[in-house]
Amino acid sequence: MEPEDVKNFVPNDQAFDWLSQNIPLFECPDSVMEATYYYRWWSFRKHLKQTPDGFIFTEFITPVGHAGKHNSISCALGHHIYEGRWLHNSEYIDQYTRFWFTGDKNQAKPRFHQFSSWVGDAVYNRYLVNQNKTFLLSLVDNLDADYKVWDQEKSLGNGLYWQFDVRDGMEESMSGSRKDKNARPTINSYMYGYAQAMNRIATIANKPEMAKAYADKAKQVKSVVLTQLWDEEENFFKTKLEKGGLHPAREAIGYIPWYFNLPEDSPKYAKAWEQLTDPEGFSSPWGLTTAERRDPTFQTRGSGHGCEWDGPIWPFASTQTLKGLANLLNNYQRHDQTKEQYFQTLRTYALSHQKNGKPYLGEYQDETTGYWLKGDNPRSSYYNHSGFCDLVINDLIGLKPREDNILEVKPLIPEGKWDWFCLDNVKYHNQIITILWDKTGKKYGKGKGFRIFANGKQIHNAKKLAPVQAKLPRQAS
Repeated sequence: MEPEDVKNFVPNDQAFDWLSQNIPLFECPDSVMEATYYYRWWSFRKHLKQTPDGFIFTEFITPVGHAGKHNSISCALGHHIYEGRWLHNSEYIDQYTRFWFTGDKNQAKPRFHQFSSWVGDAVYNRYLVNQNKTFLLSLVDNLDADYKVWDQEKSLGNGLYWQFDVRDGMEESMSGSRKDKNARPTINSYMYGYAQAMNRIATIANKPEMAKAYADKAKQVKSVVLTQLWDEEENFFKTKLEKGGLHPAREAIGYIPWYFNLPEDSPKYAKAWEQLTDPEGFSSPWGLTTAERRDPTFQTRGSGHGCEWDGPIWPFASTQTLKGLANLLNNYQRHDQTKEQYFQTLRTYALSHQKNGKPYLGEYQDETTGYWLKGDNPRSSYYNHSGFCDLVINDLIGLKPREDNILEVKPLIPEGKWDWFCLDNVKYHNQIITILWDKTGKKYGKGKGFRIFANGKQIHNAKKLAPVQAKLPRQAS
């Protein structure tokens, strides 16, 4: 498919074996979804790099000037951990995570805080998959110290946090600035999610005082986001400007609070999601735009800039919005969104992974033509700045990781959409899980209906594809 200009830890000729040993397998009637799923794992594998500081995942396949040691960039760290939590070999993400708390400090200019991050949330949600308590507890002090650094660096003193859009990885956005300390939904949501995760991690670590402190912090951040970043007239979370007031434009970052289940379950807040399917809002032929299309300054900041977040499609933002929509459908009751909307939005995202008729993943994309706006710049190929496979596993198929011994599955596949699918070889709580739907029983020969297996043993069987909680079998010690 390609000339292999860059070879990292797993070159193309070893990709099949490595992927066979490491990833969940997925089969469905939709060739676009299935092909994109495997293409994304193929791409993710390309970025695995072995360094003197351990394994890392790069963002750009070629070296870039703003990267740190080993071409490392922290911007998409949260996406990398969410995606990589499903790999069978845990060492890759273990070492990559630890690199940012240890290896990054050893360079002349540490870059961990060069970009905003929801690393604490990602680390906790990965723990829910692999149950590696030893590794989690080894990071408690690092995570606690890291949160306090963010608190010191970015606090506005009124409960809100500020960030430049370029440090969100979202430069030239409508509401952004490289000078003004604007309170953006990005970093404020990240700090809420981080605090929520630290409350859970501290509880696991038996540190009740720390747990309470983070519970209080999360409550405080939630309160100011709801009261100060919500536009009552336009029903959207927006950026609060340093010079006063909310920026008038709706931007995709206004959906990030749902990534962390921050908003209350209220029709008031759910109205924001009406913009998702509005062609004057965020809906476009090639996917979700990063700003509302009705804004008169939509996609006007691109001349001479390396990046542009004032309208074009960015997979980074598509991933965040899709996760937020999945959370809305799973964890909220008072809204009008449907599984069909999630499915179609995810499928459009899958379809966008193409260029000249071949699978492709770049930086950002024109919303009407699908043209990748960095053209043929080699740095853009396989741009590892987003997620996809986790959206399939965690949200579409709906495997919801938990701390306890219950396997919970909440599919977002619309009724009647697929007659069959299989998600197989999922390593979860050190067991191998198979989630299988076969309407007629003829595809897999296991009988009609919805079945779940743990280590080959059936633990659930139902006629309908519906949410389920099944007890995992206890493993021999």
